[in-house]
Amino acid sequence: MSDAAGPVKRKLIEVALPLEAINKESAREKSVRNGHPSTLHLWWARRPLAACRAVLFAQLVDDPSSHPDRFPTEKEQAAERRRLFDLIEELVVWENTTDETLLRRARREIAACFDGKPPAILDPFAGGGSIPLEAQRLGLEAKATDLNPVAVLINKALIELPARWSGESPVFPHAAGSRLGSWPRVSGLAEDVRRYGELMRSEAESRIGHLYPKVTLRDGTITNVIAWIWARTVRCPNPACAAEIPLTSTWWLSKNKARPTWIQPIVTGKQIKFEIKVDKVGPPDPPKVGRGARFNCLVCKDTTTDAYVKEEAVAGRMGTRLLAIAAEGKRQRIYLEPSEIQLSAAEVTRPEDVPDSLMPTNPRWFSPPAFGLLNFSDLFTDRQLTALATFSDLVRELREVVVSDAKAAGRAPAEAESYGDAVATYLAFLVSAVSDDLTSLVGWRTSHGSGATRGTFARQALPMLWDFAEANPFAGAAGDLRSAAKAIADVLDKLNPGAGASVNQQDASTLVMPPATAVATDPPYYDNIGYADLSDFFYVWLRRSLGSVYPEITGTMLTPKAEELIATPHRFGGNKAKAESHFEKGFIRTFTQIRKGQDGDTPITVFYAFKQAEDDEDGTASTGWETMLNGLIEAGLTVTATWPMRTERSARSVGIGTNALASSVVLACRPRSMDSGMTTRRGFIGELKAKLPQALRELQQGSVAPVDLAQAAIGPGMSVFSRYSKVVEPDGSRMTVRAALAEINRALDEVLSEQEGDFDEDTRFCVKWFSQFLWNETDSGTADTLSRAVNTSVDGLIRGGVFRQRAGRARLVEPDELSDDWDPATDARISVWEVVLRLAGALNSQGAEEAARLMAAAGQRVDLDAAKELAYLLFSLCEKRGWTQTALLFNGLGTSWSDLSAAARTGGSLTPPPAQGEFDFSNGEE
Repeated sequence: MSDAAGPVKRKLIEVALPLEAINKESAREKSVRNGHPSTLHLWWARRPLAACRAVLFAQLVDDPSSHPDRFPTEKEQAAERRRLFDLIEELVVWENTTDETLLRRARREIAACFDGKPPAILDPFAGGGSIPLEAQRLGLEAKATDLNPVAVLINKALIELPARWSGESPVFPHAAGSRLGSWPRVSGLAEDVRRYGELMRSEAESRIGHLYPKVTLRDGTITNVIAWIWARTVRCPNPACAAEIPLTSTWWLSKNKARPTWIQPIVTGKQIKFEIKVDKVGPPDPPKVGRGARFNCLVCKDTTTDAYVKEEAVAGRMGTRLLAIAAEGKRQRIYLEPSEIQLSAAEVTRPEDVPDSLMPTNPRWFSPPAFGLLNFSDLFTDRQLTALATFSDLVRELREVVVSDAKAAGRAPAEAESYGDAVATYLAFLVSAVSDDLTSLVGWRTSHGSGATRGTFARQALPMLWDFAEANPFAGAAGDLRSAAKAIADVLDKLNPGAGASVNQQDASTLVMPPATAVATDPPYYDNIGYADLSDFFYVWLRRSLGSVYPEITGTMLTPKAEELIATPHRFGGNKAKAESHFEKGFIRTFTQIRKGQDGDTPITVFYAFKQAEDDEDGTASTGWETMLNGLIEAGLTVTATWPMRTERSARSVGIGTNALASSVVLACRPRSMDSGMTTRRGFIGELKAKLPQALRELQQGSVAPVDLAQAAIGPGMSVFSRYSKVVEPDGSRMTVRAALAEINRALDEVLSEQEGDFDEDTRFCVKWFSQFLWNETDSGTADTLSRAVNTSVDGLIRGGVFRQRAGRARLVEPDELSDDWDPATDARISVWEVVLRLAGALNSQGAEEAARLMAAAGQRVDLDAAKELAYLLFSLCEKRGWTQTALLFNGLGTSWSDLSAAARTGGSLTPPPAQGEFDFSNGEE
């Protein structure tokens, strides 16, 4: 297509979105496990399906304002927009993803906007497959590419293979007749994964089950071991002692209140044995002290240094010691001391044919190499390596069994071979699933019920672990092939391929866009996640299992690294500048190619997540965010909308103590016009100040939370900035994205301050007082001076119930000090300030129903639009001054405003939402 973009129909995503519903369902989806596609295979920073589904629909469906012949008035456009919103709000609910009637409605809406021929959707950074999957679900041909072979295999398993084998019966002997009727969707393939997965487990147990002996409890019951609890060991650095030090970080086994269980080390001379205690006294302090590898010797009390432990480990002198055994009891774990039988069972000869590729030496994501664990195979015990090698061998063997069974079921030879490849792919994913639970980096969760294992990838890294849990793959708990097979089959059962799909391995920067294709993508996040380095953990086993099935995809020993589009310095000898240049140049190349080939009727949508904030004299800028914006502009694109997506759980492991991937922003972009021209800094600022006030009012009337407003202001601001080929500084240089972001922040502050002109005199006094003193007291003279400046009086403020003065001191009345019997209809001196405080207080202490009741009554006396502006302004003031608790109060009110106002209206019906402007935008920061 031409770079010049002529008149186009604006899409819904460029005007308005029901953000509240999208964010709510995206966050809720994180707790869905049974049948959710994220459980097919682990991938990092996957976008929630709800957000992808909503974005794709809004990316393709016309906004009503694009059809003035059908919707000539703003009221009619708003009513149609509400109808589309209602459909999106149904679509984003996880339980509706298999609702064929609803999906057909959505597909019809999309098709109608393209004369029945909607474009295919391409995601050139397909990753975990969320976007291609949702495109397929919406009836669009899905095209997924990725450089990473693990991502390619995931997408094949998620969209390509299900589309190929949808509607087919299973081939496992007698499985097809196990139910009446047909096998809809992908249920036949799902059934085969269950059956062959169970066969794989059964055969594996017959070969290596003896390595996992059962235990006899004190009452004579014979039961499974759930896990063996180990500690790594080194010799004490004190030459006079040289006792073995167990490198444990805790002696706790279970913190269950009903049965607290812990390990008691018993020291006799230089020998240490371990006993299990069940009482509330609790264990002694563990050997681990402080940060790093520092441990106390239990015998002589000397403390190791970090350097000493590393030296011993690298020299091959780090060992392991069995501390305890967690066995299966009646609805609880039973803990036992180590026995000779269990110790002997763990002494397994290391298998020869196991992945021995080197791990990366990047300590940011991989700390084990610093302690002598150099190869991926070093992350496993010999028994774990034996198990995983056995499972991997069985993938290859069972593929041949599936092919034979498929032929016996009447499939043609070529089809039988292809089906064998498909089933083998999912069986290989079983190996990936259990490998996450079968390493020496698996921890024991003492606070989870009566104890349970924690997977290797508790976060997006492979950190060193000193005490670990070796799970039993035949115990019916984490690491068991049976549960892994069920999880994958459950995903397949819920898939609903609405169209075909193709998946290819490709470097996005060399992309050639297919015709009639639109792009929706989730590119790498600057330097946040080392996808290639991390995915090697799975790739080495997938390659062993599927090398003959996908020889082209698995042709390299490890995943490709040099071309990966992330800014990680360790690939460039620690040179940060070279890493950043690699990312930016690759990003620009990629999106230049996308711009040239993008379907002309459809905007490009780009997900992006925030990571780090860097403070400088121009304000706050996120390096990755700034680089991404600059890359889009350099690629010849203009931002037409940005939207904040709160898609992450704030309590997730990676988010504790960091702001990594705390929130996402979705951008809509179109090719910049060839005759876009230039402007000056003054021209940019003038246009920004002219456009931003209305844009912010529209955002405040929409669903953007106060906490997101500063980030959201980037949208309309960058829409102004990016429409020009160049913004010229007074010295003739090009204005940078960072400088533009700083001007947008300044303009936002000015607009919020100027909104004070919409407030009554009492409210203006309260805002000025609040910004200086919060709820604190100061002298009455200051109050008198300030009140005269805004044409009010201290006495009047006191009569209005918002201010107090006594003994020469004065202060604002806090929300929780306001009376409970307030009636807006009879309040003789009502103010916008009082309304906002009472609404915030009622929402916080009494709930939404009472807040909505007060809003309905107050709306008869004050301008509620001004009240909402005040809530945003107060949040902004609190955020800048670090008044966190009060900021939360006003953010809660602003976030809930749409629901409250809807409930406050007569009959509780929702008024159609207003258009949110040509420059709609957003962002977010949890």
